[in-house]
This record gives sequence, C-alpha cells and structure tokens, in this order.
Amino acid sequence: ETEEAFVIGCMTPLHALETHKELNAYTNGAIRESVRHIVGVQFRNCATVGGSIFGRFGFSDVLTMFLALDTWVELYNGGTIPLAQFASMEKDNDILVNIIVKKQPLNSVYLSQRNNSTDFPVLTCAAALIDGKARTVIGARPGKAMIVEDEEGILKDFVQMNVQQKKDAAASFAAYAAEHVPTDKNMRASKEYRSLLVKVLTRRAWEEIGGRAE
Repeated sequence: ETEEAFVIGCMTPLHALETHKELNAYTNGAIRESVRHIVGVQFRNCATVGGSIFGRFGFSDVLTMFLALDTWVELYNGGTIPLAQFASMEKDNDILVNIIVKKQPLNSVYLSQRNNSTDFPVLTCAAALIDGKARTVIGARPGKAMIVEDEEGILKDFVQMNVQQKKDAAASFAAYAAEHVPTDKNMRASKEYRSLLVKVLTRRAWEEIGGRAE
C-alpha cells in the first residue's frame, strides 16, 4: 500500500485479499465479499488474483469486483493499462505483473447470486461511486464481466440526491441495466432468470450505496 494506490502482485492468494484490513476498509468490505464464496479457504490460499484477472473468465467474481474500482494492470511487455482495456483484449503471451488499485474517494458494494454457497455464481454485480462517479459491473452473464454504461445519466447526480430520489434512481437504473446487459443460459440458470437478477442485484447495490451516503 502506498499513499496513491494498492499494488497487488499477480501471485497474491485470494485469501490475502479476503483478510487485508486496509483494502477491505477502503472498499467497504466489497473485496472480502467478492472472494469469500470461492470454494473454500484452502483453495483461496492457492488460487491467485493474477490467475483470476489474466484468465478473464466469465464466472470470475474477482474480475467483476476489480472492474468496479479504478484498477490498472501492469504487464511485462504491454506496460500499465486500465483493467477495462485489458479485459477486452484478446489473450496473448504477455505476463501480468501487478494489479494496481488507485485510491480515490470510494463507496462500493459487491453482490452475487449462487445456487449454493460455494458454486460458481449465477450472476455477479459490483457497484461503486468513484470520486462521485457511478460505475456498475455485471459478470457471470455467463459471459465475462462488463461495465454498464449509464448513457441516460440516471446516476449522474446520485451523491446530491435525497433518500427517495436515490431509491428511484436505483430502481430506474436497475431496469435500464436489465434491458442493456446481454445474458444467456447455461447449466446454472436461464437467460430470463439472469436478466431478472441483473435488475434485482443492481437495484439492491445502488440502494445500499445510497443508504451509506446518508
């Protein structure tokens, strides 16, 4: 940890993220929530954050969470680039060195739906106010996590809204997200169920953030 960022080496075990007091204080416990359902402690002591990020798996809780933050990746050949850019790139033979979370005023939430507590997620949702700017990420669609662009500006002035306005904005943006996030079916859930979960988890996440801001 530095004054400007958290620098996470690619071989850092997921359990180290789960138990890191400063990182969890910074993210309102969202980092812990994003990894605590991943199999078990023994597995999280072996699985690395670099493996989760570099793999860009559709089911990745870790990718969903870090996309909701001001996250950058340091590549051996490719230099330092935003995680969102890295996530959209084709896989290659470059080496992931560090994950860098830049410190900004933050209010974040992580939610997921699972058929049982240690299964792969049916849907993941991370929401954050980064220096007052809203960001929402949906993963396990079952495609890889994507940032939901608020093209209508529903959450633009979220910080300045009163309690009822925040609830209304959360509901409106949840409906918007459900319409604009592509979902599909697999062995864990149907396309329709996932679209319903997008709406429910997005609303819950922004209601929680709105409640904290008060």
